[in-house]
Amino acid sequence: MTERSCLSIILAAGEGTRMKSARPKVLHEIAGLAMVAHVAAAAKAAGGGDVALVVGHGGDEVRKAAARLDPAPEIFVQEERLGTAHAVLAARAAIARGHDDILVMFGDTPLIEADVLLYARRKLAGGAAVVVVGFRPQNPAGYGRLIEKDGRLVAIREHKDASEAERKIGFCNGGLMAIGGSHALALLDAVGNANANQEFYLTDIVEIAAARGLDVVAVEASAESVLGINNRAELAEAEGIWQRRRRREAMLAGVTLIAPETVHFSHDTQIGQDTLVEPNVWFGPDVRIAAGATIHAFSHIEGATIATGSQVGPFARLRPGADLHEKAKVGNFCEVKKATVEKGAKVNHLTYIGDARVGEGANIGAGTVTCNYDGYSKFHTDIGAGSFVGSNSSLVAPVSLGDGAYVASGSVITEDVEADALAFGRARQKQIPGKARELRERFAAAAAAKKKAG
Repeated sequence: MTERSCLSIILAAGEGTRMKSARPKVLHEIAGLAMVAHVAAAAKAAGGGDVALVVGHGGDEVRKAAARLDPAPEIFVQEERLGTAHAVLAARAAIARGHDDILVMFGDTPLIEADVLLYARRKLAGGAAVVVVGFRPQNPAGYGRLIEKDGRLVAIREHKDASEAERKIGFCNGGLMAIGGSHALALLDAVGNANANQEFYLTDIVEIAAARGLDVVAVEASAESVLGINNRAELAEAEGIWQRRRRREAMLAGVTLIAPETVHFSHDTQIGQDTLVEPNVWFGPDVRIAAGATIHAFSHIEGATIATGSQVGPFARLRPGADLHEKAKVGNFCEVKKATVEKGAKVNHLTYIGDARVGEGANIGAGTVTCNYDGYSKFHTDIGAGSFVGSNSSLVAPVSLGDGAYVASGSVITEDVEADALAFGRARQKQIPGKARELRERFAAAAAAKKKAG
């Protein structure tokens, strides 16, 4: 389809009152990405590189979100909500530029697949003037029926207006539509509002086009692809569908998911083949995992890069800026933030590493903390290659450990440690014979007196 130009018009002017939210409906997220961005991504994948986004009056949040899309769409405002055809015509200036194909999409149908849009565009290339995307729901009640004759679509009949025979039709209107660019404005301008709601309905162009002898056809998509989101329950349903698709895609690409239904992917998760993911793992935005890594159960990962052969978890948290090199390990109940863990280094358990470098082959003992924040600013900790940090140590940044340094357990390190040096940073142990018994007796007497007085 590269030889044909395409304009994607995304309708996003609805208020979404059933979402019960102060945020515009189309900005609610699936897999960490706004619904409208999912729609724009599908349009882009189908070759609809020029995008017109129709927003409602005062849709500033949607405009700001749209500016971050790739490519950024041209914004048009539907000042009054007078129906879907009226909304499409808000983008009249874009339509008038003469694209070969026009795709009309909705910002609250985030599961639409590029293949469906490409199929509709191929029908336009084959001579159709209008292509309607239909689906077959389990229960068609309430949906507009697609009325076909001799392989051509002749009308879309709303359920309330359909005859008994028409209501038996299981092929229903999915809302999305493709229109030949040379016919678009003429068809849209012919839509009237002689109906109970006095609105201009996009679906009317089917009968208008058919009456003019133009070719109108329907193509079928899955019910999932055209699922519209109107409330939080449907948003959760869409999230579940998206996750099932992504898990299957990952497994077919060579990733092992032991309990796939418990793994949550983000919209941009990258994960290499032969990676093993155990149950109950959450991937947030901007995670890149190379081949052959192991992600143990109950780990939470976002904004992190994980190299080949690395191990994470169980119960680990990688925050933005975590960078694990080849065969690095971040074990159970560890947190890493804005830090590099170099080749073969181990952060095994109960440890926080933030704003730091852990050098190649270093070993970080249990309970170690890089004290990177003084309440006002963040500071860096540099741990050299081959260093050993004993359990329950605090490294107070800014501080540096040279290659091969050894920090004794329980130390508080506030000054740089030379390469191959042994550092102690703890108070000398002192013992007072009999003092423990004296303290117990004193505390017991105080408790008894308090109880008697109470």
